[in-house]
Amino acid sequence: MSTLDILPPDEQLVVATVRDFVDKEVKPVVRELEHADTYPEALIERMKELGVFGLAVPEAYGGTPVSTFCYVLLTEELARGWMSLAGAMGGHTVVAKLLQHFGTEEQRRRHLPRMATGETRATMALTEPGGGSDLQALRTVARKDADGYLVNGSKTWITNSRRSGLIALLCKTDPDATPAHRGISLLLVEHGPGLTVSRDLPKLGYKGVESCELTFADHRAPAEALLGGVEGRGFAQIMKGLETGRLQVAARALGVGRAALEDALAYARTRESFGKPIWQHQAIGTYLADMATSLTAARQLTLHAARRADAGHRVDMEAGMAKLFASETAMQIALNALRIHGGHGYSTEFDIERYFRDAPLMIVGEGTNEIQRNVIVSRLVERGGLDV
Repeated sequence: MSTLDILPPDEQLVVATVRDFVDKEVKPVVRELEHADTYPEALIERMKELGVFGLAVPEAYGGTPVSTFCYVLLTEELARGWMSLAGAMGGHTVVAKLLQHFGTEEQRRRHLPRMATGETRATMALTEPGGGSDLQALRTVARKDADGYLVNGSKTWITNSRRSGLIALLCKTDPDATPAHRGISLLLVEHGPGLTVSRDLPKLGYKGVESCELTFADHRAPAEALLGGVEGRGFAQIMKGLETGRLQVAARALGVGRAALEDALAYARTRESFGKPIWQHQAIGTYLADMATSLTAARQLTLHAARRADAGHRVDMEAGMAKLFASETAMQIALNALRIHGGHGYSTEFDIERYFRDAPLMIVGEGTNEIQRNVIVSRLVERGGLDV
């Protein structure tokens, strides 16, 4: 029985549809788009048509929600074709979950129906130029007055920031609060005067989708933009959202690792040296065996976290483990795939070099792996050990 067989028939169809989209529409064009660093407008439109942007939106607001387990598998499929496509819907999904869990009914009615169709795409704005992973040290401030909030500050490395119509902005509504997290809130910001989006930041990989710096200079946000309507809850809200985000990043890593393994296996079966396929040489065979074993372990760890999330459990530790292990696994698999391909692996005419450039993003994105280790050990101590 395959992993897909565990899903109900409707969710199996969703994953199969995305897999078909990747094989028939993404793979034939990805190398050209990626090398040109071209925004994949046509592919994004097809993702809208397929309902991908509504998979985390409740039916009551026009979505077709799927389980976290299913979401992990379809994200893996997208990333297998092109990791950037999975990134194009990553933050969008987290914002949809934030609205579902913490938004007011008015906020849900305003944003979720348009997010379900992809008419409105959403992203998160957390990282600041001087803050990195220390979210409590943020300096973006939203001061309340009679007309709502006046926002000043900057964010960096914000994916989809130019094309997303809704930005979940982490900011301080009470800069003097002690401890600091009590003064942090999330605002649902839309583009307008006082919000400037920079040029696309140059990147090693993760091409096609934009990552920019945002500058807020007396940007006006209405009072009803405050997620949930109560100040000071933003840090807890975003920590919950990052559970989904880290599972999504883990699933992206699975997709990159799987693509690299599939390409390496195909190459090793057809490439010959010393009169036999290179997979029959012990060094190459060992690489392939280890790659398949570690990828399988990473997938099971990620799906374990997804199951717990679907059961309603807190999964910050499990999502951290999945993100940590899957991303390190993808990086190692990409490196070994390059070794197997030899000189061809270093050529831009093969996809291996793309996997090798894309894999590091999952190591540093959505909280670095060093931060994941801090989260894991903190929760491990708090829980008194593993739940076995």
